[in-house]
Amino acid sequence: MKSASIDLTTDRQGWRKPRARSRPYGDKRKSSSPATGRVREYLELTKPRVVMLIVFTALVGMFLAVPGLPPLDKLLLGTLGIALAAGSAAAINHLLDRKADAMMARTRRRPLPTGQLRSTQAALFALVLGGLSMLVLGVGVNLLTALLTFGSLIGYAFVYTLWLKRATPQNIVIGGAAGAAPPVLGWAAVTGEISGDALLLFLIVFVWTPPHFWALALYRAREYGSAGIPMLPVTHGNDFTRLHILLYTILLTAVTIMPFASHLSGAIYLAGAMLLNAVFLYHAWRLYRAYSDSLARRTFVYSIQYLTALFALLLIDHYRLRYAEALQSALY
Repeated sequence: MKSASIDLTTDRQGWRKPRARSRPYGDKRKSSSPATGRVREYLELTKPRVVMLIVFTALVGMFLAVPGLPPLDKLLLGTLGIALAAGSAAAINHLLDRKADAMMARTRRRPLPTGQLRSTQAALFALVLGGLSMLVLGVGVNLLTALLTFGSLIGYAFVYTLWLKRATPQNIVIGGAAGAAPPVLGWAAVTGEISGDALLLFLIVFVWTPPHFWALALYRAREYGSAGIPMLPVTHGNDFTRLHILLYTILLTAVTIMPFASHLSGAIYLAGAMLLNAVFLYHAWRLYRAYSDSLARRTFVYSIQYLTALFALLLIDHYRLRYAEALQSALY
């Protein structure tokens, strides 16, 4: 029987005493207070990095909806309400996916699979966030935005997570409609209506979603298969998925030209979008020709950078056009 060893060191008086051992790299235990740790666990339920991208695209929708600056109250309350709804949907996703999350290396350290939070706590947290969101949007913004946001929350948290995700390999294509809604929500928050330009922003995110998520699914295919989730690489294989990433990226290139064609944006956006699309197509082509997990991971990471930069270009070009028009009117 092997005895447990104790790491000892000697002090100045010659006594031997235990020596403190450093924690292994990656050990998540912190010296913070229990309250701070609990806040961190609840924050993790909201998927803050995902919510940041959602809020950013919603903000761009708000700014593009008006020639000048959006009304401050609509801007602040709309952003808060959309962020709360996104956090609520993410918490419900954690709750409904907790068993599958426990089987996957990417998600097994989440608060519910590890037992850091109970299911009842997560459910109550999601309910509070969702209720606050509807209150803020319904009272402080407008009814249309509240209804659209509620529909998006239900679409992602229940229709996608509870049904589509396990029903069809096209889950991410159909369910992507909920994830593509934030620019429309932002637009509606400021104007109280939905326009063709708002739907164009929706279309960009909708077409971007499959190549973005399938790149992740490629190098996590075994985990999805073990969890019984029929993502495209699981049901149709690696080659089929890589081909469809390439095809959707080509379609995305065409869709992202449409803001220029519709005069929503100008030449600066077009030039930047073409450059971003060229890099995305390069990644998709390389992935199609010769697969590796590292290349799929790089494609996934770039897709996030791509969408962020594309919407930033829309915002920059919008105000460049407005200032150019104002200057032209003043001079002539």
